[in-house]
Amino acid sequence: MLDFEAIQAILPHRAPFLLIDRALEVNPGQSAKALRAVSGNEWFFHGHFPSKAVMPGVLIIEALAQTGALAILQGPDQGGIALLAGINKARFHTPVRPGDTLTLSVELTKRRGPIGMGQALAVNQKEEKVASCELIFAVDQENKNN
Repeated sequence: MLDFEAIQAILPHRAPFLLIDRALEVNPGQSAKALRAVSGNEWFFHGHFPSKAVMPGVLIIEALAQTGALAILQGPDQGGIALLAGINKARFHTPVRPGDTLTLSVELTKRRGPIGMGQALAVNQKEEKVASCELIFAVDQENKNN
């Protein structure tokens, strides 16, 4: 399990773009599971949508990508940056609203050099599927995360 400070030691993201609060599991090079507590005070709810707050789907995908990056950036890729290189088969199943807690899971399925793929799933506290997709990533080792 990784707390917020430990996540910041691995990922280069910072507020307001660090979208995971805690990692429940990290299996280096294989998988990761993280949590995101969605507050009504989130910056994106001010405009999406003022009368009916819904977390933008692209931010759910970004939270999933950050979760996958926790697994990628352990071991040999430590210190690198995991870049999102593609998204396949993205589906949004249930809206995410203020007060929801997301469980974000990514299983890395393929790797060839710096390029890889993972299956991603987000569920809410009711175990309802929120979003799913296939993520493609590229690891940049030249610009170490300092």
